[in-house]
Amino acid sequence: MAVDIDGVLNALVSHAAATGYLDQINQHEPKNRPGHGITAAVWIDHIRPVQSSGLDATSTLLVFNIRLYTSTLQEPQDAIDPEMVRVIDALFTAYIGDFTLGGLVRGIDVRGVEGPPLDGQAGYLKQDEVLYRVFTITLPVVVNDAWDEEA
Repeated sequence: MAVDIDGVLNALVSHAAATGYLDQINQHEPKNRPGHGITAAVWIDHIRPVQSSGLDATSTLLVFNIRLYTSTLQEPQDAIDPEMVRVIDALFTAYIGDFTLGGLVRGIDVRGVEGPPLDGQAGYLKQDEVLYRVFTITLPVVVNDAWDEEA
């Protein structure tokens, strides 16, 4: 058995694209300035076995970061956070609504039973001398039977 990282990543990106809010979605943490509008980046933050594994196979927790970026150089400034929250609302709705990502995974660990819960954290990031408003979503995904255990 193995983790279908391509399938999981594609499902996460597909759900993000379906919101209609994002101008661009990268499948890596960008090292340079994102595009215009709201850009998202999706990448794996960490991976580990979970406690609730079966007897002959170990399940895993994949924790993804989904970071939303938008320039602070736009008007009205008061509209930036509400627009970002609309995107987060659409993403949370999509990921909780398709809890198993079409049967690829055991589920999104919404409440943090196996690790960190689904979460969104606001902040700022300066990249290429431009200040961005960012929200980083922690998206924990549990995959059943990722690795066989040998007796």
